[in-house]
Amino acid sequence: MNDQVPPTTMSETEPVIVVGAGLSGLATALGVALRGHRAVVLEAADLVGGAAAYSGGQVWSGANHVEARQGIADTLELTERYVRDIARSAPEVLDEAAMLRWIAASPVAMKYWEEIGAIRWQVIPGLADYHNEAEGALPEGRYLTNQVIDGSVLGEWRQRLRYSPYFPVGTTYDDMLNKGRRASYVDESGEQNAPTKHAHAGLPAFGLADGTGPAERDAGGDDPLTFGTGVVASFLARVLQEDRIEIRLQHRVTELLRRDGGPVMGVRAETPEGAVDLHGPVVLATSTYDWDPELVEEMLGLPPEDFGSVAPETLRGDAIRLARAIGAAVAKIPATSVPILPGWKSQVGTGYGYGPEYAMPHSMIVDSAGNRYCNDSYWVDIVAKTLAPGDRHLPFFLIWDDQHRQKYGLAATPPGGEYPEGWVVSAATLEELGEKLGIDGAQLAETARRFSENAARGVDPDFGRGTVTYVNKFAGDPTNEPSPVLGPIVQAPFHGIRLKFVGTGIGSSGVRIDGDGRVLDESGGVVPGLYAVGSAAGMTTTGTGYNSGFALGRGITLAYLVAQQLAGEPVDELVTQAAR
Repeated sequence: MNDQVPPTTMSETEPVIVVGAGLSGLATALGVALRGHRAVVLEAADLVGGAAAYSGGQVWSGANHVEARQGIADTLELTERYVRDIARSAPEVLDEAAMLRWIAASPVAMKYWEEIGAIRWQVIPGLADYHNEAEGALPEGRYLTNQVIDGSVLGEWRQRLRYSPYFPVGTTYDDMLNKGRRASYVDESGEQNAPTKHAHAGLPAFGLADGTGPAERDAGGDDPLTFGTGVVASFLARVLQEDRIEIRLQHRVTELLRRDGGPVMGVRAETPEGAVDLHGPVVLATSTYDWDPELVEEMLGLPPEDFGSVAPETLRGDAIRLARAIGAAVAKIPATSVPILPGWKSQVGTGYGYGPEYAMPHSMIVDSAGNRYCNDSYWVDIVAKTLAPGDRHLPFFLIWDDQHRQKYGLAATPPGGEYPEGWVVSAATLEELGEKLGIDGAQLAETARRFSENAARGVDPDFGRGTVTYVNKFAGDPTNEPSPVLGPIVQAPFHGIRLKFVGTGIGSSGVRIDGDGRVLDESGGVVPGLYAVGSAAGMTTTGTGYNSGFALGRGITLAYLVAQQLAGEPVDELVTQAAR
């Protein structure tokens, strides 16, 4: 870190300009306002919430106060061992100082956000760290999410909040993990739940009745918000209580204002009424580059035919382009470690989709030679092996049998439903299916035979499918025996689809920052007046190590640190106390 450069502090007249109204941007603005200063949040879209609102709402934090009050043992030392172990493959992209800062500051930040009424946390029950084989991994405790909040507390802003089509908003993790993620989208009649249908309208909800913190509500709330939508709603409800915060929608920042290498002094934004300039220190919170094909090619090496995104279309790499234009640096994380997921073109329109279906029984992933090559229930291994330098396995395909169709369906097709014409390729035999997909049919049949023989026994000696506790719990079928992610592929007709990698708004590569969120230039020096939080900032904090919840957890930790710096508060003292 560059401790010799003093942090930029807020003036009495100029607001902090926060670029992006996702979770990290809203949290930054809230932290600034609670320290007596104004914040203006500029959002390019006409809705707030960004990619976080579409997410599962998992916020990862080691040694947090919520697991402590539940009696779950964890320490900063265990957390550090875990992060180091999963990031060891490429130490050159890991910022040691930033990692230690985040680990120490995260539990302090999580407690702060709850104490000031931004959220009421709960531990996601029974959800293990991704890498259960790693040193310091825990079987549960580090994943936080919100307790249910009712959308009515947002007033007119409820209609301006993004609502996730990818998770069963309204139900809870307790219910989803017991029932199975895919099954949570289907009601008792077998019909697919629409994204806006609330599965548990009678669950207790909580709102923010005043500035003092969360208040319990009656159990009759009819708009329960959970997952990423609920986490963002919780922070948004608290933001709306602060007169010092102004949110301006449809304001896309196109330029950072800086003169002769001095401090960043503000931004220029395009609005429906024309261009406007605003002055003050700037915090970039625009998330990542999913919808910019040039940046996707640069960061991931993937052409349009192999990549799509389920994130909002306003994630266009704005932070990277804005920062580069004034000489700031960009941190690149190897594509093999970026949390992108196997997905597909939507059944209608031009969008993309993803879900747990690729990890469910009676399915497998193969390359064009008809071979499996990875633990195809676990995105970490899928990405690493599919994009391995010098040994890429593109294109890649999802293959499944009719048991899978009858039990789980796919995307908007419910269990037992018929796939839209032309969307899925089907055939009476695996050999014929391979021919239709451009795969070696004979090898595909042989691969399925070996896979099915082992799957019937609940094992995968070739690639370890079924050995990752997180995947089994989060993506599998808890009713399937002997494994929640393994089942034979034997029942005709057989089905297949060419997969794409889909981004979820976590690009890993991004604006280079230090451990305090200060943007750095190409020489490693601080760019005065400019900060970055959330997925706008490169993930040098964890390097090539990733665990679900790192992005949101680091995002609101950086928001906490940046707000303190802008207020001139002694961040180091607080974090040092936590480390002790």
